[in-house]
Amino acid sequence: MKFVGSQLAYYMDDRDFKKNSKILLKYLALLGAVIIIFSILFHLIMGIEGQDHSWVTGFYWTLTVMSTLGFGDITFASDLGRAFSIVVLLSGIFMLLIVLPFAFIRHFYVPLLESKNKNKVPRQTPTGTKNHILICSYDVIARDLTERFKQEGTPYYVIENDLEKALKNYDNQVPVLFGELDNKETFSLANIKDAKLILVNRGDIVNTKIILTIREIAPTIPIIAIAADIDSVDVQQLSGADHVLPLKKWLGEQLANRVNAQHAKSQPIGQYEDLLIAELPIHNTPLVSKIIRETNLRQDFGISIVGIWERGRLQPITGHEKLTHDSVLVIIGNKKQLHNIDEIFHDYNVNPNPVLLIGAGSVGSAAAESLYKNGVLVNVVDKDPEVCKKVSPFCNQVFVGDASDYKLLKRAGIMEAPSVLLSTHDDTMNIYLASYCRQLNKELRIVSRISEARNIDIIHKAGANFVLSYSNLGSEAVLSISKGQELTVLGEGITLFIIRIPQSLEGKSLAESGIGAKTGLSVIALKEKSEVLTRLSPDTILPKGAEIVLLGTIEMKREFNKIYVKAD
Repeated sequence: MKFVGSQLAYYMDDRDFKKNSKILLKYLALLGAVIIIFSILFHLIMGIEGQDHSWVTGFYWTLTVMSTLGFGDITFASDLGRAFSIVVLLSGIFMLLIVLPFAFIRHFYVPLLESKNKNKVPRQTPTGTKNHILICSYDVIARDLTERFKQEGTPYYVIENDLEKALKNYDNQVPVLFGELDNKETFSLANIKDAKLILVNRGDIVNTKIILTIREIAPTIPIIAIAADIDSVDVQQLSGADHVLPLKKWLGEQLANRVNAQHAKSQPIGQYEDLLIAELPIHNTPLVSKIIRETNLRQDFGISIVGIWERGRLQPITGHEKLTHDSVLVIIGNKKQLHNIDEIFHDYNVNPNPVLLIGAGSVGSAAAESLYKNGVLVNVVDKDPEVCKKVSPFCNQVFVGDASDYKLLKRAGIMEAPSVLLSTHDDTMNIYLASYCRQLNKELRIVSRISEARNIDIIHKAGANFVLSYSNLGSEAVLSISKGQELTVLGEGITLFIIRIPQSLEGKSLAESGIGAKTGLSVIALKEKSEVLTRLSPDTILPKGAEIVLLGTIEMKREFNKIYVKAD
């Protein structure tokens, strides 16, 4: 009771708690009125029987009968009195033993606990919070994004309007603020005017409402919005969003860029300064079976090889790696250099057969349209006739049916296709199809989307060459915008890190630093003042005050910080 009393004063400001408390008080008032009426009737009937009792005795009898205690020290002698006793007893059972406990729990105890939980989750950022990032939903993109924020030490807060989700996030150590997303006070308490940016990642309709709410109190705060439907991009931009990301369309286009089709060609996937980062499949080219040092790409074209994709694994470069048909080089160079290498490799890896696309939903249709614009023939397999009808303008042929049907896949061209693109929204199905397609065609390049990060290793083992998820693409896009950089999508879990050279590495050569051997990161460039150096060798010195551009995973970057940054 001491706990309840201390909490009451704290939670009386809670609107729901006060509302429920009023209901309970009304019931208690009704109960008190019934007790008074029964006490008055007790005196009247006792007077008829010739008995005289005090008012205290009347209340005493009424409460003992209603509570079913029934001490028996005061009784009626007449049938009228006994009938009245029965009415009081039954009323007591209903009002005291049934309704009162229910009313207490429903309108006091439960609201008290809910009020306590509501006050458990913060509603505002700590005093002095600045340059933080606000996120409107802790979805798959936010989970991927916050891992990067933790790594980089960027403050962030997730705004949640669902109490259950807010409590779950709070208990999981996620910095969360509880509040309604269409309430200006929520964003004022989140100190939005001093925030770095806000990510609006709810549904398209809700996003528009949130953006309009934010713009009323923070006209200049950068707003990044996620658009599920390409048609909603303009609406969200007109509502006040600075950047609207049609991620499903982008995911389809990024997957389309990774297929092998027509001829060998470098595919730009990102940019650093005036240099392009690109992938170069070498399947059926003269580079197969050569050692990296023997390719002479730097000497002949001026480009640098900074990594190799081998069945979904990005391998750092030592110069001694032997290239295979499955190798995809990650290269860096300017536009002219990439154009020159494309002309040399143009006649290799020719396969005129259509690419096979399985799953033609939002992502699949975007991939089909992208391939169509690039002059690549596409055969589509999907169960839904309506979906197939919608994507048919961009396809060579459409096959309606189950992709696990061998006869259907064979008619769709699985045996001759240069690549298959798996874009169903089911990870389990994509894993199954990757394994199935790999068994049917060993030379096939398999490109797939994925939803859950835990399935990445599994689908690579199943045979996928390249995997990309919606969450990774979204987090990379938001990070690129927040840093004012070009979007670089290297692959699932692989990203570009640009950091100032730690003091512990200043003056050392790349060979002495041991960055690749100790962390697995690839050093792809150095920037000193305005000069960018990509022709790196083991003897390249890491100068003081320069920037170093690294390629790898978050775990590799974390290891880099542990070894080199904390050593300063």
